[in-house]
Amino acid sequence: MPEGDTIWRLARRLHQALAGSPLTRCDLRVPQLATVDLTGRTVLEVVPRGKHLLTRIEGGLTLHSHLRMDGAWKIYAPAERWRGGPAHQIRAILGTAGHTAVGYRLPVLELVPTADESRVVGHLGPDLLGPGWDPAEALRRLLADPGRPLGEALLDQRNLAGIGNVYKCELCFLLRASPWLPVGALPGPERAPALARKLLEANKHRPARATTASARPDRRLWVYGRAGRPCARCGTPVRSADQGTAAEERVTYWCPVCQPAPERPAGPGRPPAPTN
Repeated sequence: MPEGDTIWRLARRLHQALAGSPLTRCDLRVPQLATVDLTGRTVLEVVPRGKHLLTRIEGGLTLHSHLRMDGAWKIYAPAERWRGGPAHQIRAILGTAGHTAVGYRLPVLELVPTADESRVVGHLGPDLLGPGWDPAEALRRLLADPGRPLGEALLDQRNLAGIGNVYKCELCFLLRASPWLPVGALPGPERAPALARKLLEANKHRPARATTASARPDRRLWVYGRAGRPCARCGTPVRSADQGTAAEERVTYWCPVCQPAPERPAGPGRPPAPTN
């Protein structure tokens, strides 16, 4: 699933391609929007909100989309061949005189009044790359359930908007904390939102995400995707395990030496933390 920095870059590209121009083509291929035609209306702006995309259109309308695991927006020049996937996977086409944006496999696509955007993104926590970033509110939300495992709390978009599984794993490593540590037991918890914002800000202009200082493609990340390989800090093999509820389960990567398991057991309803 794309993370907040990826969506920030995508919103920027869509904005550059579409904003300020009237739509010459509009084709929304989902049942609830099948009769909607926005042709002639000007695209005002495309903005990110965490992992959500908001395309604001003349007349007080916002096209809200979310990529989840498989969705994608591709931008094409007038004579360019579309290569994002077969035609039956297209869910949206927004065309101007200069560019055409095509949405493939979009699991979320809905049209809402711009004044009511809070209905679709109002539940989100402070946006790590947004202009209204509020570290104090982000910290308050993170600590609202102190017994929750750190990895789950970081991944919850209601706490901080924009962290995906890659950043969750990398943040836990940089905090030297087990992903199963109760978030309320994290020393200096204010470091978590501050470091999260620093990482996303550093990567928002990079097509290849990096959390280390290494220029080698296979060493750009500390632990994510490195199960069985030596930890770059201590040499211990990186481990992996599923974490989260059945609906939101993700593979978590961590170093059992740099990020020792919490001493106290997990709370009711939570599986015990993996042992070292």
